[in-house]
This record gives sequence, structure tokens and C-alpha cells, in this order.
Amino acid sequence: MGYSSKTSENTRLRKAGTIWSGTYFLVWIMEISDPEQLQSFVKPDPVAGMVESIIGCKWSLSVLHLVNQGINRPGAMERSIDGLTTKVLNERLRKLVNYGILQRDAYPEIPPRVEYKLTIFGEKFVHILNEIEKLNQEIQPGLVEHSLEEN
Repeated sequence: MGYSSKTSENTRLRKAGTIWSGTYFLVWIMEISDPEQLQSFVKPDPVAGMVESIIGCKWSLSVLHLVNQGINRPGAMERSIDGLTTKVLNERLRKLVNYGILQRDAYPEIPPRVEYKLTIFGEKFVHILNEIEKLNQEIQPGLVEHSLEEN
């Protein structure tokens, strides 16, 4: 385990070990006397945290895929995905609305009707996910060919 330190008037950092932080493996033992400095140092990038939260959740990706296909009512979403419970669906929809990816439209009808649609930011986000999927499809055949050549 390596050791490095950075010292300033209010901050002393020492590299102590490793953990996964989304993109890098690192851990810092911190001795910071200024709380504002601590917040600015520990605070993750909001977009990176959002992406990690959504990409790491198979249900969020499935819900985004359904909304992108035009399935925008919770009951239809639940019927479209085997194993997805109402509780988990509602949690994922709430998370996607809080991130600004989906917009929730509630209609004052009896029975109540709720629909979800992609926001402008959500459309951009889904476009990025689609590009990642295209890249994955391009890379996949190369990986299969490469592993066959090794054997």
C-alpha cells in the first residue's frame, strides 16, 4: 500500500487503501478541520452519481427502455417486465423523476391516471444509453473472435 500526503493549512490527506468510487479505486483518510472544505472534497459529481445509480440498476434501465418505446403507464410497465413488483417500479419511477429524466403527469380522473414521459434531459440520457448499447454490439463480435483465436 503506497503512502502519499498533501498538506495545507486546514487539510492533511493520506492515501490509505482502495475502494471503488465509480471510475477509480482509491480511499483517503482525511483530517480536515473546515467542514465546508470537507463537503467540497467528499461531494461526488452529481451526474456521475446519477449515471452510476441508473446504470447499476437493471430495473431503471428497463423502465427507461419501456418509456422510450411509448409504454408510459405504470400498470403497463409492470405487466411488460416479469419479476418487476409495484414497489420496485414506484421506487425506480420516483428516482428517475427526481433525477429529471422522467416527467410524471397525473390526471384528475376516476380512477386516477398517471403517465410518465422523457424530459429533454431524459431524451439526451437515453440517447447516450443507446450509443453505449451500439458500442457494446460493435465490440461484442470482436471479443468473441479474439477469444476463439486464443484457444
